Parts: sequence; C-alpha cells; structure tokens
Amino acid sequence: MLSLFRWFSRLPLPLLHAIGGVLGWVTYAASPTYRRRLRANAERAGVPASAWRGAVASAGRMVAELPFLWARPAGVPILPKVRFEGEALLSEALAQGKGVLLLTPHMGCFEVTAQAIAERFGATRPITVLYRPARQPWLRDLVRTSRERTHLFAAPATLTGVRQMIRALRRGEMVGLLPDQVPPEGMGVWAPFFGQPAYTMTLAARLVQQTGAVVLLTWGDRLPNGRGYVQRFFPFPESLPDDAAESAAAINRAMEGLIRQCPAQYLWGYHRYKQPRSQPPVDDSAVDKDKQ
Repeated sequence: MLSLFRWFSRLPLPLLHAIGGVLGWVTYAASPTYRRRLRANAERAGVPASAWRGAVASAGRMVAELPFLWARPAGVPILPKVRFEGEALLSEALAQGKGVLLLTPHMGCFEVTAQAIAERFGATRPITVLYRPARQPWLRDLVRTSRERTHLFAAPATLTGVRQMIRALRRGEMVGLLPDQVPPEGMGVWAPFFGQPAYTMTLAARLVQQTGAVVLLTWGDRLPNGRGYVQRFFPFPESLPDDAAESAAAINRAMEGLIRQCPAQYLWGYHRYKQPRSQPPVDDSAVDKDKQ
C-alpha cells in the first residue's frame, strides 16, 4: 500500500486532480449514505445544487492530491504551487510578537496550507498543526511523518497535543487547526452550524484565552486543472466571547462565512452533525432561540 502511495506521489498534480475528479463522482454514485449526507448538509446550509455540485469532484481531488502532498521528497518545495493573498494579515499578526492561531474549515486543500505557511514563515515562526491519529497502524505512521516537515510540527488530538500547541503559541509561534472537526466526547459544546446544532470543539477558544494568540482565518483555494493553490487569509470577524458555547457559535459563524465563499470546495460529505455517544442531542428550538 505504501509503495502504491509513493508511486502516485510522482504523478503530476494535473493528472492527480483529473483522477480525483473521477474518483469523487464514482464514490458519490456508489455510496447512497455518502450521497444522502452530502446533499442533506448542503441543502441544510441553503446551498443550491448548482453551487455544491462541484464539491463532489473536489472531494475526490482532495484524496488524490494526498500522495503529492504527503510523500513529496523533503527537498521539493510546495511554494511554486502556491500563491498567497492577504498574507500581510499574517505578517502583521506575527509582528505583534504573539502566537497566531490559524483556523480553516474542511474546505479546499487544507493539507497544503500548513506546508506553504511553514515554507514562507517557518524559519522564524514554526507552525504546529492538530491532527487525529489514524486507526490503522500503517496509516497512522504515514500521517504523522508526512505532516511533519521542516518548521512544521504535528500535534495529536490528545492532552499531550494540546499542551504542545499551548507551548508553541506562548513562544509566539503559529498553530493551525480545523475547528469544524467533530471533537472527542467531553471536548465540545453544542452550537449552531448552518442552523443545525453541531457538536463543536472548544479548543480554539481555550487556546486564545490561555495564550492571548491572534486569530486569523485561512483556506487553500484549489485552482482548476491542477494549476496549484491560492492561500487566502482573512481577519476573524468578531471578538471571541469568554463563554464556551458563545465562542463556539462565533467560530462556527466564521467558518460559515468562509464556506459560502466557495461551497464547491467544501467537504459537504463530512459527518459534521455526528452525535457523540455520551452527549445528549440538542433540540432545534435551541438554535431558533439563538437566532432571535
């Protein structure tokens, strides 16, 4: 399996994206469960089919580009494939001497963002990214080692990983995470996401509260025909409240704003509304009250 993965890593990015587009539609056609979830999540967000349809192929491209991103030789840079927009926001945040927390949803190529940022800024301010270890042993080692590169460190979604991120922010470094990832039981709160209660991590807000880090939004826009990526940066649109549920809702609103920029590259098939076993569900009425 690893040999096949490495063989695919040598293919040109346009070919990988072409293969991935086909893979995305094959998966969509072959899996009724995935198809229903993707359509339901997009419809819940009020996104018409004409806007989300491209996300089917985009999900396949996300998978197909992983060999290029993970198994690329250490000496081969990613920056020739990436163009930055709004990077002055990151430069200004780093100039304050504080840590910087970078938030991105499951949208576009979120794997390329940390690699590009590490190459551009990591010599003076390394970046640490949160990841969830895979269950399969062979894949677990691949994910961990592939995500760690020069000036780029991986922190597991454990207490040890949280401490690693806190230390990095207190040193004035960068930390990246996906706040729309469903957290482990006991590490989240229920907050509205596109009008539906979603179990949402509190980690992002806690990192800011404990370190005083500056919060920025970013995402990797995947260009057509394998031409590369545009790394986009945005300010966080509001102040984070101290209350855990309110801060989670604020982060969800920020993620919604990014997703609406390009719904054709959001991972609508992600099981965002999964209910942790020990967490009681929240009625839709709670969301209705939040809107009032």
